[in-house]
Amino acid sequence: MGWSSRNLPPFAGLNEVWLMGTDTPTAHQPSLLRRVLIGRYPKRTLARMAILVGTFFAVAKFALLPIRVQGESMLPAYKSNRWNFVNRLAYVLHEPRRGDVVAIRTSGFSIMYMKRIIGLPGETVAFHQGHAVINGELLDEPYLKFPSYWEHKPRTLGPDQYYCVGDNRSMPQEDHYEGMAERKRIVGKVLL
Repeated sequence: MGWSSRNLPPFAGLNEVWLMGTDTPTAHQPSLLRRVLIGRYPKRTLARMAILVGTFFAVAKFALLPIRVQGESMLPAYKSNRWNFVNRLAYVLHEPRRGDVVAIRTSGFSIMYMKRIIGLPGETVAFHQGHAVINGELLDEPYLKFPSYWEHKPRTLGPDQYYCVGDNRSMPQEDHYEGMAERKRIVGKVLL
């Protein structure tokens, strides 16, 4: 008996192998590696991958904000002219915490300050010989590496204010941007 396209059943497809002398097809099984990486349906897998990659980039673009540090106020942890990312979703489930390094929006969208939170709402913040004093108690600040001699009278924060300051307090206090920031101005937490 000769083989011709007339002898093949209409359901014969690309994934079937006909054995000589039999009337039933055997399905061609892709290799295990291909099934693990791509699956049995490559078009569906590619569509899923495209959706997954697109979703990742959309979320990353919304959640992660790149910022560049300019200046020496956050030395030695954050060097000038280095890029960092701000996680805008960091404070969705909880409020900012003491010790968090945050990006604070100023009057414009593109200008932000990167500072560390040392005072929480309702607390009294002062500086004595360069050290932060919170509610009359000295704050443990292991991130400070340079000697400082700042002096500042106590200030009481409002119910929606955080006290933010840089790590490099060896700079003259008048050259350093520090102070109270409202919660709505805190954009997010710096990742690295």
